[in-house]
Amino acid sequence: MRILVIGLGSMGKRRIRNLQALGSNDIAGFDTRKDRRAESAEKYGVAVYSNFVAAIDAFQPDALVISTSPEHHMTYAWEGFERGLSCFIEASVVDAERILELYQRTKGTPVLMAPSCTMRHFPGPKKVKELIQAGVIGKPLNVNYQTGQYLPDWHPWERIEDFYVSSRETGGCREIVPFELTWLNDVFGDPEPLACVKSKLTDMNADIDDIYHCLLRYPEGMLANVTVEVVSRPQTTRELRVLGTEGEIVFSADENCVRYANTGCPDWRRFDLGGGTVEAGYINPEEPYIAEMKSFTEAITQRNKSLYLNTLLDDYRVLQTLYRLEELAEAAR
Repeated sequence: MRILVIGLGSMGKRRIRNLQALGSNDIAGFDTRKDRRAESAEKYGVAVYSNFVAAIDAFQPDALVISTSPEHHMTYAWEGFERGLSCFIEASVVDAERILELYQRTKGTPVLMAPSCTMRHFPGPKKVKELIQAGVIGKPLNVNYQTGQYLPDWHPWERIEDFYVSSRETGGCREIVPFELTWLNDVFGDPEPLACVKSKLTDMNADIDDIYHCLLRYPEGMLANVTVEVVSRPQTTRELRVLGTEGEIVFSADENCVRYANTGCPDWRRFDLGGGTVEAGYINPEEPYIAEMKSFTEAITQRNKSLYLNTLLDDYRVLQTLYRLEELAEAAR
């Protein structure tokens, strides 16, 4: 399979590594920036192009991996659809109506549109889901979850002003809310937004809200307090606690484990998550991203869209939750 990676920034380069880890050598890259093209060609030995149409004509890809900033995702996804090319799309935060329309247009066609759901491949969320489904804490009643990382630490090699995360529409904190809801909703269901407070607390040079406090009601009455922020420094934050009728589950990045206790066994049972392979200059391990690329390529080669875990409709629903939370936040100001 010949795959064209669109956008050769941090995520685009990661996706090239992912594909190469899966044994793929038929990879090319497109980016308008000369420095990114040069780096990708040198590091990974891939053909690179400065023009999208030229890349399509010369490389003749079978599929696209869209790793641009979010405002360009649908532009290239629609281009891919018009050419009959399946597309992997990084996490989106804008263009919900175009996402829904593209979902409707691709139904019943062999073209796969695969929106990213990376956290569903991480060992922590996978273990939490496994334990919830096994009923080890009975019925879930309440969730408290906080996740964050100081925004300038995301890409320390560039100013946040030169990076889409400093834009209000595609801001880092705003983008991560649906990124996290994608896996939380997979575990707990589709939520009803109840309240939200968002604000800028830091003096970082970006016109964005750097913290979202979200209150959600999940099916069967479970409540969730979800805090997403780009404030935590010098370490990242990821802490989840689920209270159930028969016990509790804790997912802690600091402890690098998931653990639970219940009324039948009050001592904590601990599952260590391991470290994985972390590329120089990156924070998260490569393995979950490789697994995500594997599910994308297998869904294409086996002509079975259901092998991929996420859909554009799922993305649309998550974005509707984000937009409703923001409406509640504005109403509360």
